[in-house]
Amino acid sequence: MKVEEELRGVAQERDTVLTIGVFDGVHIGHQRLMEYLKRRALAEDRLPGVVTFRGHPQHVISPRTPLYRLVPLDERIRLIAEMGIDLVVPLSFNLELAQVPARDFVALLQRYLRMRGLIIGADFALGKGREGDPVALRRMGQEMGFWVEVFAPQLIDGEVVSSTAIRQALSSGDVKKVTRLLGRPLVLHGRIVHGDERGKQLGFPTANLSFTRGQALPEDGVYVTRAYLGGQALPSVTNIGKRPTFGENRRTVEVYLIGFSGQIYGEVLRVELVDRLRAEKRFSSPEELKAQISQDVDRARSVLREVAR
Repeated sequence: MKVEEELRGVAQERDTVLTIGVFDGVHIGHQRLMEYLKRRALAEDRLPGVVTFRGHPQHVISPRTPLYRLVPLDERIRLIAEMGIDLVVPLSFNLELAQVPARDFVALLQRYLRMRGLIIGADFALGKGREGDPVALRRMGQEMGFWVEVFAPQLIDGEVVSSTAIRQALSSGDVKKVTRLLGRPLVLHGRIVHGDERGKQLGFPTANLSFTRGQALPEDGVYVTRAYLGGQALPSVTNIGKRPTFGENRRTVEVYLIGFSGQIYGEVLRVELVDRLRAEKRFSSPEELKAQISQDVDRARSVLREVAR
């Protein structure tokens, strides 16, 4: 099996305490779970490890159900590693893995990752037909020599922190709530590509970002953002939408870097979502749009000054 090949490639010489999941977003709930994982592993002189998946299992199990990722895999791995998790193992979730019985998958984790403890969420399940729920896993642990602990859901303002809740907030444009649930601003990643230069004609040249299919984007509108080009942080305004003033129907992400000039085509831009300024709207003329953009830039500067205090 492919999963066994991948696990064989990261086989461990130390016993581990693991947690398993997609961890899309690496949000506040994930962060608290991993902090607890580290403490439990340290107490037992074992290695803390995270087993995650390259894609989302839902894409395999329900391919017709759309699901947009919050962060790409490399960013997810980086965020987890930066929390002090020594072992991060991304596995390929495919139809073959979806049919593996829970006991067989757990046996692979014991064999290759030397799992001696497993920390999971209350709604966690693994294996064929989700047979490996907390009750079943505890029973397996008693028989196979590992312990299982269920980590309680984390609440903010009375709401369970979850990737689903973050996607819902993002789809309504509530980026402040997204930030609260993530514990940091959501970052969009994209390479700067050539556009039609309408922004330049209006006096506000924009960096047009290419974004991969399946990337979660906020509701169409104009956002206060902070862009990172190389190691440089730049105040910015980002328009996400279909530019109705020009009668277009293709969704774009355009970033105006305040106070910046230069040719940066081909560069990778990271864009932090700070706040939402307004909905996208159709203007009666390019001149009216230009006046509105000028107001947006002034408001963005003000918002970023407040955030920096």
